[in-house]
Amino acid sequence: MNDTPSSSSPPRRPLAGLGTTGALAVAWAAFPALLGFLLLANIDGAAQWLNAHGAIAPAIYALAFMIAAGLGLLPTYAQAVLGGWVFGFALGFPLALLGFTGGSIIGYFVTRLVSRDRVQNAIAHHPRAAVIRKALLGGSFLKTLGLITLVRVPPNSPFSLTNLALAGAGTPLRLYTLGTLLGMAPRTAIVTGFAAAAAATGSADLQGFVRERGTLTLIIGVVVLIAVLAILSAVANSALRRAGMS
Repeated sequence: MNDTPSSSSPPRRPLAGLGTTGALAVAWAAFPALLGFLLLANIDGAAQWLNAHGAIAPAIYALAFMIAAGLGLLPTYAQAVLGGWVFGFALGFPLALLGFTGGSIIGYFVTRLVSRDRVQNAIAHHPRAAVIRKALLGGSFLKTLGLITLVRVPPNSPFSLTNLALAGAGTPLRLYTLGTLLGMAPRTAIVTGFAAAAAATGSADLQGFVRERGTLTLIIGVVVLIAVLAILSAVANSALRRAGMS
């Protein structure tokens, strides 16, 4: 029997069969990247707006970014930069982490509402995806928590799409939330610390920082930041491979 698909057969698409969940995945892949650059380009305006609210600015920041992250509008790096820039590391780090954790919970329920059983049905028809899901959710509480934490650590792990994948696969909420908190902490600390250090120079915005400190200083700082994040990513990905997750 000839197993070659006929020319009239439509090509298989990765998001086929996911319906509205596929549309959500596309939106959550596009919007954070676009709006993240917009936020960083206007970080001085965002900082002034927050500072104008005085004592309630931290609460506004955390709540706004819970919503923005949960709805897949802003990426984690832009939120962390803003938090470190406005509030410094001591306050910006816990606020950013609170915002991401709350945002992940919103994203969890948005995914469950939109996808229902579509992601799990799609996984059931893809053997490799089913093996990965079993490796993630088929073990003990601590093993699953560790794997979710490792999935969250790499900086190239898109926040909104990871929410979609984990929630859609049926990850229990308590493991999902705690793993997000633990996994997001290292990269959030690094980025908020970097932004806080830049803001401490007295620069009004990122463009001003480049003008005042020079392009070389920025390049060195970015290289160091990328190197540290790359080490975190390599360690996490290595652990995931040993666990059969990649």
